[in-house]
Amino acid sequence: MNGSLRWKLIAGVLLAFLAGGMSGFFFATMHARHVFVEFHQPGLVSMRMREHLRQQLNLTPDQERKISPIVEKMAAQLEQIRSETGDRVRKTMQDAHHEMEGVLTEEQKKELAQMEERHRTWHLHRGMHPPPPEDRMPPPPP
Repeated sequence: MNGSLRWKLIAGVLLAFLAGGMSGFFFATMHARHVFVEFHQPGLVSMRMREHLRQQLNLTPDQERKISPIVEKMAAQLEQIRSETGDRVRKTMQDAHHEMEGVLTEEQKKELAQMEERHRTWHLHRGMHPPPPEDRMPPPPP
């Protein structure tokens, strides 16, 4: 095998590897968007649950009609749990940040505030519910 052919073979293998990596990255980001953003749209959970039950259990139209309110109720309860959990997580993070402020320098406090703002902006740009502004959160415990 001459040198020119060897380099062409190496370049071809590298290009194939890069193309596979880029394809994998593309499909992974599309799936992550589906899981993290689209899944949390109101009504989507109950619709998917009903469709899954219909297919897996071969439900009749009458059965679908009868279980629909049950699935709607369950989806509403799950959304309420998710919302309450999110509120608890935000409160826990905020309380921890307030406790940390006693240890941080002024520069570090500013950086922490910037981190919180970036986090809030990240949620806004992805269509998620952003954490409420700090003035809407209850004050940390003494």
